[in-house]
Amino acid sequence: MSNGAAASQDPPDDLGRPLPEPVRQRVVGMASDTLGELTADEVPSALRPFARFAPGRRARLAAIPIAAAVDADADFRARVADRIRTLVPDLAAAVTEGRRPSAVDPMDVAATAYVLRPEGWESVVGEVLDQLERETASLAGERESESLTRLREQVAEARAGVRQERDRRRHELAALKEENATLRRTLRQSRERTRAAEEEAARQAELAARAREDAAADTARAEAELRRLRTRIADAEAAIEVNRRSAREGRDLASVRLRLLLDTLVDAAQGLRRELALPPTQSRPADSVPAREAAAGGLPSGPEGVIPLETLLTVPQVHLVVDGYNVTKTAWPTLPLETQRTRLVTALGGVAARTGAEVTCVFDGAKLAVPPQLNTPRGVRVRFSPAGVSADDVIRQLVAAEPEGRPVVVVSSDREIADGVRRSGARPIASDALVRLLAR
Repeated sequence: MSNGAAASQDPPDDLGRPLPEPVRQRVVGMASDTLGELTADEVPSALRPFARFAPGRRARLAAIPIAAAVDADADFRARVADRIRTLVPDLAAAVTEGRRPSAVDPMDVAATAYVLRPEGWESVVGEVLDQLERETASLAGERESESLTRLREQVAEARAGVRQERDRRRHELAALKEENATLRRTLRQSRERTRAAEEEAARQAELAARAREDAAADTARAEAELRRLRTRIADAEAAIEVNRRSAREGRDLASVRLRLLLDTLVDAAQGLRRELALPPTQSRPADSVPAREAAAGGLPSGPEGVIPLETLLTVPQVHLVVDGYNVTKTAWPTLPLETQRTRLVTALGGVAARTGAEVTCVFDGAKLAVPPQLNTPRGVRVRFSPAGVSADDVIRQLVAAEPEGRPVVVVSSDREIADGVRRSGARPIASDALVRLLAR
């Protein structure tokens, strides 16, 4: 504390110019750290509100009061100097002896000299300040030189840009002049076309007027011809009505004769059935063909459309035999086989219900151990060919089992099947015909 007391008795010194900001920040940082270690009585009254702040926050918020206290309060400055001598004794001793350590930052040397204030400290701080000013001036000169170089480059770039812009504008002006000339030519051509179009419109209007006159004359002639034709049609309708009445009378007589003949045939057939004691029909010839029936079960999908009556299916006692997979692969080739079977069988149920025809659908089951499950509609017989037997053979057997003279329709696009059943007296139909019928 002897150094601190001596410092408090020294007359105040004046540097003559302000401290640089880096030096001032170092002085404030040293004083702020010292302030945190002082007792309440040792803290200058102006700095007591900041004594409890953290060192960093205190140096940031109380920089001006701390710097003023270091400069004006000799006791506080002496305490800061004592802390510096404790922390960096070599630097403090060198500054006190008037030396400047070359390895130490000049800012730290100036800040230490400013706080310790040994004899000649003004020259130490002044030298640092002069060095800073020289460095600042040098940096400013370099920056000015760089700025001047940049400005020259910018001026050169601007001049080049002006030249390019002038050339571009000159080209644009030439292009605009050319475009203006083109527009004038286009406008002149448009006016000529407009004039020609107006003349053509006037000519077409004259032709239209003539056409209307001709149309009116033709309409009058057509109306006269229409009245004449209506008169002839009325006469023809009267003659047709007379002929229809005469034909109806003749047809009524023929119908009576035909009905009498049919009644005679029906009575004769019933008498023959009673005489021969024929039992009621419990099965059909198709039931005698060996094949495997579909297992009960499954979830059928509903019919997809209303099936219209076809000429062949209106024949009494007709038997419709369907080559199952041949039809499904024509109608729904991308669906799974199970879905194809279910859709076809369901649709055939609608055909059987509307036409009353006997319907048999044959699927190839030669490679199946057990027939698949199917929910068969009423009026539809579903058969799978036995092991080792193809569906084509089953279809031929069904046709062969029917009595001669019974109408049989076989649906298949297989040429071999069609030729075979045709020789047996059946009527072959292509699969796409049934597909179109089912799609309606």
